[in-house]
Amino acid sequence: MAGKFRVVFSTAARQSKHAAMVAAGLALAAVSACNTGSVLSLEPAVDVGSQTAAVPQYTGMQKLVPSNPYMTSAAYPRMDEPMSPVEQMPASETDCRQQLKRLDVAYTDLAPIHEGQCGIDYPVKVSAIGSIQMKPAATLTCDMAATFAGWTRNELVPSARWRYFSGVKTIHQGSSYSCRNIAGEGVLSEHGKGNALDVMSIELNNGDDIDVRKPGLFAFRTRGFLNNVRADGCQYFTTVLGPGYNYDHRNHFHFDIKNRKNGYRACR
Repeated sequence: MAGKFRVVFSTAARQSKHAAMVAAGLALAAVSACNTGSVLSLEPAVDVGSQTAAVPQYTGMQKLVPSNPYMTSAAYPRMDEPMSPVEQMPASETDCRQQLKRLDVAYTDLAPIHEGQCGIDYPVKVSAIGSIQMKPAATLTCDMAATFAGWTRNELVPSARWRYFSGVKTIHQGSSYSCRNIAGEGVLSEHGKGNALDVMSIELNNGDDIDVRKPGLFAFRTRGFLNNVRADGCQYFTTVLGPGYNYDHRNHFHFDIKNRKNGYRACR
């Protein structure tokens, strides 16, 4: 009788163990499925800060610094969508695009961008200004694109020819449209409206790559060139901030066309 009881108990134990293993397997599969869905549905966090966003494509003298420690803008790139061919633009946007063509700007119309408080109704993606490449291509409002193109052709290029006897080959930018606030202020950055562009480096046709960071004490030509960039920019943009203004702008020039009362401009 005892032997029979041991056999029955052993069989029941094996069946119970098998059932537990099946249940564990099903639970593991359910957890895996849940985790996969959660990862795919994650949205990038808002890029809070006035530093420029990380751009892996840049290969200049310095490594770009993300606006936050999690590099959200690099890990979750926003996918551009082309503008619908049936999309109707206001006359002001149509006129602005005619201006871009007169300035020989290579651009693509994108679909409207709406991300919470951020966005651009009629964005353009600028890849070149004449023979000057924009790397990476910059997503901006048309007004900002036209303002930057005008400054590039009328001020930046002549200054480079005067100081370095060379044309401009490439403008390396660190951040164009980016949904984020100004550091410590809780106010939407002009980057979140597509009205701002950060310039990290200016590469010339002669091979020089002019780092925007504050030059050394005896770098007279570079210092003169960067001083021209800052001063001439104030004639086109309402904000020009660069190295020497604060730590966040130590490695780039920030240009924007923020609309302020009484025509006030911030050039520092």
